[in-house]
Amino acid sequence: MDQVAAARVREQNRIWKFIRTSIPSLPETSLVIGSALLTVLSFPNFDLWFLAWIGLVPLLFVVARATTSRRAFVAGWLWGTIFFYGTCWWLTYPMIHYAHISAWIAYPLFLLPVIFVALFPAAACGLTARVINQFGSWAVVIAPLIWVSFEWLRYAITGQLWNALGYSQAFYPLFIQSAAWGGVYAVGFLLLAVNAAVASVLLRPRTSAPLSILAILFIALLIIGTPSFQQAGRITSQSTSAPMVTAIQPNVPMDLEGDLKQMSHLLERHLSLSRSAIDQFTEHETLPYPSSLPRLVIWPESPMNFSYSRDPHLREVVGRFARTNQASVLLNSLEPAAGGGDQNSAVIVNEQGEIIARYDKIRLMPFGEYVPLPRWLPGASSVRSLVGEFKPGSSYTLMPLGALRVGVFICVEAAHPGIARSFTNEGADVLINISNDGYLGPTPVMRQHLANAIFRAVENDRDLIRVTNTGITAYIRANGTVLDRTDGFQEAVRTWTITQSGNSSTFYSRHGDVFVYGCALMSLGFISASFMRRRVSEARP
Repeated sequence: MDQVAAARVREQNRIWKFIRTSIPSLPETSLVIGSALLTVLSFPNFDLWFLAWIGLVPLLFVVARATTSRRAFVAGWLWGTIFFYGTCWWLTYPMIHYAHISAWIAYPLFLLPVIFVALFPAAACGLTARVINQFGSWAVVIAPLIWVSFEWLRYAITGQLWNALGYSQAFYPLFIQSAAWGGVYAVGFLLLAVNAAVASVLLRPRTSAPLSILAILFIALLIIGTPSFQQAGRITSQSTSAPMVTAIQPNVPMDLEGDLKQMSHLLERHLSLSRSAIDQFTEHETLPYPSSLPRLVIWPESPMNFSYSRDPHLREVVGRFARTNQASVLLNSLEPAAGGGDQNSAVIVNEQGEIIARYDKIRLMPFGEYVPLPRWLPGASSVRSLVGEFKPGSSYTLMPLGALRVGVFICVEAAHPGIARSFTNEGADVLINISNDGYLGPTPVMRQHLANAIFRAVENDRDLIRVTNTGITAYIRANGTVLDRTDGFQEAVRTWTITQSGNSSTFYSRHGDVFVYGCALMSLGFISASFMRRRVSEARP
């Protein structure tokens, strides 16, 4: 009897020891929470971008001092939960305003996907702690390799790279030029490298300070020197002419009733804004716009659900507008798929009212344009009947704009680096993103989505025109500079002439995510070595 009781006490002691060694202490928890809040503040709409360069120092300090990998894992999980909730809370907006779910339910419910996504920084922290425990505190400098590897793994598993650390720097072109060779992962790596260097000084002030200072100086030189490096390594092509592009932001409301009168009024709003934009441009030009140069009017993705191929009235009015104004029109359209069903498409209509090019959206929005659930799952068919089921496209179709070739992608495809890169490799001279963020309300998503588009421009060294229903519409230079951005939830027009002195092919355009693949391989090597080192030590007498 005494033996049974003693065994039970020993088991309880083991459980309590396991818990104690897994849960960070109160001071450690405070550091982790502070780190997460600092990083949240570096993202839109807070825009304290400089905090990203030091915001992860407290987290790395806790990870490096963690006695077990489990403890670091839990710390990273807490950090990730606070960070993703704090930067992506706007996903509750459609739940509250359109699904009419109570805020008291929507906000706690949102914790479920956040906790799942937070597993990726948690795993990065746990494995970083393991490497540090095996090789010493100097190994905190390996944290950038492991962190960006798990950002890539998050994208590979979930299909989302939203608010990767590098996006915090999107509105400051000097700090994102490294994206031309490593994408958003390279910018995140440099941020983590500075954080790790500072953490190393705190952990080993006597031995690490000189090396950390040298590391930070090297990173600074790398950031500043990237533009010249990019110029030296670019492959240029011949210059082209400059067409006129007019962007229409119609501010179509999300809660359309769908009656004929309302839809006719909103269609007329598109046409009226387009006519006024062309007239204003003509009035302000000292010289007449050459008739030999193309003119393109862009309508964004919106709740209008235009269907150019099926709607004879739409074809008539758009064709009349194109002929009268000698302009082509690029618009979002619900088009029939070859094998049945519908596709979310972008079509360009020439001056004769004919579709001359069509791109079908390749990366669809889960639970918005398709349901990522097996058909045998109970309830999946009901969800499909509510959401709908678009067919994805498969071709990166370029659209003609005079001598230029344009790559057009739709809405959240701006958050997928491979889409813009594929268009660039197909020969796109300019990139266009038509989007509708209106259903997510006047929230930080507007600037966060714009941040994604900025990176696509820098990664591929292409000017990018972003045209939205409710904002933010803008012209993004190839170096990441944002021009003529519109305010949110207002009608607006913008007109630009595309002046192109030459195109280039960046390292990222040509080779994609080679940088982060290399980080993943090196991380795997260090992690494997930590396990092998432990086995060797355990095998010794």
